[in-house]
Amino acid sequence: MKISTRKNVVLLATTAMAIALPLCAPQSAMAQSADTAQLEARLKQLEASMDALKAELAKAKSTPAPAAAAPASAPAEGFRVGNTTVKVGGFIKTVGTFSNFSSGEVAANALGRDFYLPGQIPTGTGRGSRVFDASAKQTRLWTNLTTDVAGHTVKGYIEADFQTTAGAGSERTTNGYNMAVRRAYVQLDGLTIGQDWTTFQYLGAIPESTDFVGITEGTVFARQPLVRYTKKISPITTFNISLENSETASAVSGSPALTENDDDRLPDLAARIQFNTKVGEFSVAGLVRELAVNNGVVTAKDTGTGISIGGKIPFGEKKANDVRFLVTAGNGIGRYVGLNMVPDAIYANNSLFKVNNFAATGSVRFMINPMTRVNLMGSYQSADYPAGFVTGAFSAYTKKSQSVAANIFYSPVKGIDLGVEYRLGKRELVNGLDGSLNRIEFAAKYSF
Repeated sequence: MKISTRKNVVLLATTAMAIALPLCAPQSAMAQSADTAQLEARLKQLEASMDALKAELAKAKSTPAPAAAAPASAPAEGFRVGNTTVKVGGFIKTVGTFSNFSSGEVAANALGRDFYLPGQIPTGTGRGSRVFDASAKQTRLWTNLTTDVAGHTVKGYIEADFQTTAGAGSERTTNGYNMAVRRAYVQLDGLTIGQDWTTFQYLGAIPESTDFVGITEGTVFARQPLVRYTKKISPITTFNISLENSETASAVSGSPALTENDDDRLPDLAARIQFNTKVGEFSVAGLVRELAVNNGVVTAKDTGTGISIGGKIPFGEKKANDVRFLVTAGNGIGRYVGLNMVPDAIYANNSLFKVNNFAATGSVRFMINPMTRVNLMGSYQSADYPAGFVTGAFSAYTKKSQSVAANIFYSPVKGIDLGVEYRLGKRELVNGLDGSLNRIEFAAKYSF
């Protein structure tokens, strides 16, 4: 009720009391005459007040109530905890996979059963196997944090999924799997500190796939702790440079099994420059790292280097289609390419012998309509081993791998993706033995 309305109500009450009091008290004729005049005046005043009150009520009924204003501190998205805005998202993904291995079987709960991992394709003349696997381990959750501090914005990001071999669950009963950190970092202006994708990697080259990676053998792929500085040096150019966690993945003479030595003394140095032009997006990245293995007596050291060039070029109506590519070459960079399909180096005779790598990927995406798209992709990697490590006991190393795949995705509503994909992959060893994988995979994903 407005203040003017309150005043009218008070006035009405006061007038009523004034009218009642003279009526209750005994008075003389002259006094009664005077009171009658006062009473008539007060009645007129009462009628005026009643008319004003009716006008106020009519105006209040015809005017819509104003909408309640949102609290000034409420964020447009997410929710607030103290001075920090918190956003939560991710996706729920389930895959069903029919796999046909030509030369053997991949062990239960191995990563090669969950997604395309060429380094685990069986080779040789063994009996082939056909298996079916299904899981929701690729389900992912993330939390985004933003806090304003002294005129700067501090950002935090935490991401996790269940795609890990640690604590693998049993498919016989509960199918429970452990959550594992993917990325966790803090950003202040151009500085990033924490675990993130390596700066040597270009994410724009990765196509949409039902698989966990899709173009595994040919792409740079690693997440690790780092300190990275990012600077926009022109309207179309961004530069990144970082110091990243180092880990030499070596193979002992005569055994293709990889060893995490953890003997590294210096962080890996990675840099990448990205150009966002009218034609498309392009990336050039470089990597320099020290390789080190310490056997307790002698430390063997060497230097690994690599370069990676990629791009994403849209085309067609409204540029809804695109071509993506990535070409990577170097020596001593095995753990950065193809999910460590080949070693960084071979450790023998107290020395490190680096392995040379060449890898490439390419893909094309076609939008059939706003709800349907098709992706075609190919991937390749070859390794060149130093002289003396390609015969006899060393012949079980992976020489090369390649794959092709095609998929179709349908999104009936926003956030829902349904896909089916066919893949043919092949792995070949130094000794010439090979094996292949034929796979049909179905995936359903709900993003939120």
